[in-house]
Formats: sequence, structure tokens, C-alpha cells
Amino acid sequence: MSRINLVTNETATTEQLELFNAIQSQLGVVPNFLKIFANSPAALRSFLGFYSIAHEGTLDGLTRERIALAVAQQNSCEYCVSAHTALGEKAGLSTDEITANRAGSSQDAKAAIAVKLARSIAEHKGEIATAELIEARNAGFSDSDIVEIITHVGLNYLTNILGKASRVEIDFPKVSLN
Repeated sequence: MSRINLVTNETATTEQLELFNAIQSQLGVVPNFLKIFANSPAALRSFLGFYSIAHEGTLDGLTRERIALAVAQQNSCEYCVSAHTALGEKAGLSTDEITANRAGSSQDAKAAIAVKLARSIAEHKGEIATAELIEARNAGFSDSDIVEIITHVGLNYLTNILGKASRVEIDFPKVSLN
């Protein structure tokens, strides 16, 4: 059971319902972690805005999912590992690719560099080596791409800590951390 209340359609204010309706229209469902966020409509609006803007960048959806899986595993967030396994599969990632992503790599050589960098950023709280940036640039990532990788680490870190702090009930097929 969640340690922070889930806002439901029955308990939601008009503002929270409007946010839920917008989420429902885009995703087809309102995931439980967003129902936790909804306790603060300002926090939910901020997250949705950040999420939307971050997805306008040049990183492709598969790379974003790979990063999300790597960071969720790094941060031991079972909710996010479960969610991004389902989302990754829906986006076209294979089971073997998801396993590689969770381990901090990828079967795709370029994506492996992005995932490795993302894991390092999360693990070292941003204190990465210059060699890691050079490796990313040599793999074809621009400074814009690198900033987007960092942005997605931050975005996923936020959802990881919310999921862990709240102990939100997993509403995706459950995936174990080990």
C-alpha cells in the first residue's frame, strides 16, 4: 500500500480531474505514480510540462526508454523498472535489450554509449569523467544530445525517488529488481 495517498477520480478536485483527463487522453490511463504526483497539482503540472518538453528533443523514444530502464535499475525503483519494461516492450525493445539496458548497456552500439553515460551520471550524481563525454561525442552524440541524456536522467531520477518514497502500488506487470 502506498505511503502517500493516491488521488482518485472520486477524491480529486476539479483541477486534479482536468489533469487526469489530459493524461488519460494521451496515455489511455492515469498511472499510479501520477496519482501520487496529483497530491500537488503544481508538482504534477511541472512534471508533465518537463516530461513533454524533454520528449521534444533529438533523442529517439527507444533511447529514452533505455535510459529510463538503466536509471530505474540503478536507483532500485521497482515501480519504474516495471513501468519502463512495459513501455519499452510497447515501443519495440526486446526482452534481451531490456535486460541489457537494466545492466547499463545496449545491443545497439550507439545506444550502449548513451545508456552507459546515463548510468554513470546517476551513479556519480553528475560527477562524470571527461573521457565519458569524449566517448559520447565519438559515438555521434552532440552536446545537445548529451544535455538531453542528462535531462532524462534527472527526469527519471525524479520519478524513481517519488516511486520509492511513496512505495506506490505497481500498476504495470510487476518486474523484480534482481
